[in-house]
Amino acid sequence: MSNQAISADYLVMGAGAAGMAFADSLLTYTDATMVIVDRRDRPGGHWNDAYPFVRLHQPASYYGVGSLPLGSGAIDQVGLNAGFHELAAGCEVVSHYDQAMRHRFLPSGRVRFLPMSEVGDDGVVTSLLSGDRTTVEAGRFVDATHSRMRIPSTTPPGYTVDTGVTCIPVNDLPRTAPGFQDFVVVGAGKTGMDACIWLLDNGVDPDRIRWVVPRDSWVLNRGNFQPGDEFFAAFAKSLADQAEAAALADSVDDLFARLEASGEVRRLDPGVRPEAYHCAILSDREVEALRRITGVIRLGRVTAIGADEIRLDHGSVPTDPTTLHIDCSAAGIPTHPSTPVFDGDRITLQWVRTCQPAFSAALIGFVESTFDDEDVKNRICTPVVPPTVPLDWLRMYRVELANRRTWGEYPQIGEWMVSSRLDVFTRTAMSRLGVDVEATEHFGRYVGHMDRALDRLDELLVDA
Repeated sequence: MSNQAISADYLVMGAGAAGMAFADSLLTYTDATMVIVDRRDRPGGHWNDAYPFVRLHQPASYYGVGSLPLGSGAIDQVGLNAGFHELAAGCEVVSHYDQAMRHRFLPSGRVRFLPMSEVGDDGVVTSLLSGDRTTVEAGRFVDATHSRMRIPSTTPPGYTVDTGVTCIPVNDLPRTAPGFQDFVVVGAGKTGMDACIWLLDNGVDPDRIRWVVPRDSWVLNRGNFQPGDEFFAAFAKSLADQAEAAALADSVDDLFARLEASGEVRRLDPGVRPEAYHCAILSDREVEALRRITGVIRLGRVTAIGADEIRLDHGSVPTDPTTLHIDCSAAGIPTHPSTPVFDGDRITLQWVRTCQPAFSAALIGFVESTFDDEDVKNRICTPVVPPTVPLDWLRMYRVELANRRTWGEYPQIGEWMVSSRLDVFTRTAMSRLGVDVEATEHFGRYVGHMDRALDRLDELLVDA
């Protein structure tokens, strides 16, 4: 086991979406050197371990690193996303990060990538294969792993499975499914939704699918998150509807009623009040498809799967060895307390815009490259904690509204947003506001409600 020593301006722990977007900004706006460390053998973070049919929730055109396009910008013509901007497949996302590393980061001569390695807070990087240790002397330590993403392929289920029962992580579904006719999907997050949609898309009768849903979730409407001129009025309406709902709501329940009535959030079962929220984004067609599944099991979480029954928190349901059980129960992005993004020589990457990890990390990188005062940097980059329950929608929106107001105080931020492909709004707004009458009216409604929305959200959160 050998020991080496290298130096760099930044030591980045994690080469996933956040670490790569941050590093890409530093490459663009500084002459800094970086060492990027990851436990996997290539960049891309959890995308390397994702199930084979996974796709982005959001359009590919504003995900990834800012300097390299992801996808072609095409509008899907067929399928459940028809009419909207394409959603990159998992393999495309992994390729995007691989290309960024091989064709931009490494050739710059300013980045060194240490894969299959882990780094301690002392800056010592240890190879998981050879055990070799490398001391990195860096001016800044960047933690790009704060989200601690948990997915089924790397997270064992939190329930027992008896011998003879077939229970697989969702990654194995395409390979294993042909041997079965009956299916139980365990987990109600976006992964569980994707597994159900995959089964339906591949011809499984919805009556042969049972879906364990411990808590129903509010889901976002993908039609409200589309980039480009033709969708700009709908995007501006979404901004205005959110601000108006927050400004006028007389309770949390009333707020969600307003959001639902305007098409901002939806429930999969119109008769069940959602008790969870995780930023899942679905199209109308996907919602319609999921509503075809009537065998929804709402008895809490699975505690055990036996040879003849599935035991849950509040009861049990029958099963048998001819049923394929698909584990989609991992937490995704768990809710962790926020910490200051900038803290001396440590930078902790977190969301600063709701449900937008790539944009957030890229903006943090730009702020790091542009501003010197730590208090100013932290004011610009107030963290948005990922959600778990519906009330978190209010908490996130409150912070994001405040962040948007702060960003408007700094011309540099506005200029960066205009130039960044990761920002879905600003560039289009520059050309469409004042030209697109409908969008301009909606944007005026948004601005008119913004101050009251901030105050009302504070009141609602105090009362909650």
